[in-house]
Amino acid sequence: MFAARALEAGQIDGFWANAMGAETAVRRGVGKILLDVRRGDDPAQVRRFTFAGLATTEALIKREPECAAAAVRAIVKTQKALRAEPALAQEVGRRRFPKEAAELIATIVERDLPFYDPVIYEEAIAGLNRFAQSIGHLCSPVPYDQVVAVRFRDLWRS
Repeated sequence: MFAARALEAGQIDGFWANAMGAETAVRRGVGKILLDVRRGDDPAQVRRFTFAGLATTEALIKREPECAAAAVRAIVKTQKALRAEPALAQEVGRRRFPKEAAELIATIVERDLPFYDPVIYEEAIAGLNRFAQSIGHLCSPVPYDQVVAVRFRDLWRS
C-alpha cells in the first residue's frame, strides 16, 4: 500500500509488490503488473519461489507437535474455505485491514486461488538453495527436510 502511494506521488518509478500493493497501484491507475512469475512469466526457475509459509523452530515442533500440527491444519482449512467462498476474505479483511485494503482483498483472493496450496514443493526449496548459493548466502544446499516440517505432510492434503 505504501509503495502504491509513493508511485502515485511520483516518489518512485516502480516497485516489486505483493498482491495487495500491485492491485492498489493498478486500481489507482498509476501502475501495471509487468511480471508475475506464478502465472508463467519467466524466468521459470523462480516460478515456485512464492508460497505460503509458516516459520517456527524445531524446538517448538518437538516440544509442542500438536500446536504445530494445529497451525498446519488451520492453514489448510483456511485455504479450502477461501477456495469455496472467496468473499470470506473481505469479511475478515474488514476486521484486520484499512478500509481500502479490505475492499480489495476478496478480488485478490479470488484471482490468486490457483496458487493457494499448502504444499512447499521440493523443487521450490532446491531453487531457493541455488539462488542463495549464487548470491553467497549459502555454501551448500540445505536439505528439504531441514527446511520443511515433512512430518506434517499428511495434513497438507487433509
